[in-house]
Amino acid sequence: MHTKDFLRGRRRNELSADELAALESAVERVERYPARKVVSRRGERMRYSTLLIEGHMCRFMDARDGYRQLLSYQVPGDFVDLHGYPTRCIDHDVATITEATVALVPHERIDAIMAERPHLGFLLWFSTMLDAAAHREWIFRIGRLDAAGRLAHFICEAYCRLAAVGRVQDQSFDLPLTQQDLGEAVGLTSVHVNRVVRRLREEGLAVVARGRVQILDMTRLARLGEFEPDYLYLEDGPWVN
Repeated sequence: MHTKDFLRGRRRNELSADELAALESAVERVERYPARKVVSRRGERMRYSTLLIEGHMCRFMDARDGYRQLLSYQVPGDFVDLHGYPTRCIDHDVATITEATVALVPHERIDAIMAERPHLGFLLWFSTMLDAAAHREWIFRIGRLDAAGRLAHFICEAYCRLAAVGRVQDQSFDLPLTQQDLGEAVGLTSVHVNRVVRRLREEGLAVVARGRVQILDMTRLARLGEFEPDYLYLEDGPWVN
């Protein structure tokens, strides 16, 4: 089932079996993209919304000086561009980080869902509100936290979101971002990210190496990042003490 991770761990229990089947049937086709591929560009006309099935993706914007700012980090179960459904375009770019498998849902089928299945339409809207909540938290993170706090917060968020869709085992998970990527997500240079990664390891909080994270002390890591998971609207789970 291509849509099995949609809202998993985040009010997924509100989706009836009939609604889940309707969402699944709305998928027109599945595509596979290579790593580091821009799949949607700012201002392009959109006819589909893209649900990430497997892999890692991001939203980003490029500055005139050539530097990139990551706006969000997408995990399986995320609609990466559903906010472009009412506007028919997006104001940023979307790219893969790793190889990615996606499901494409034509906008006319979303039109039908909105007209015929208002509760499912509400949950699609809710998923875009989750994005908005995360964007507010990212603004807070970059604007108010120090370097170590920013990276700690990012790791805690990634852990919670990946755990919700079953991609965490023993507090260890794939995070296939380079230090340059991490810097673009938290507003630091790659050199500064390297220093923070070393600090997290030396203080026994987390090990970030070779595209993987092992959390050693979630409570202290969350405290460093001033991380509270309430903005993720998670169902009950072993997130943060």
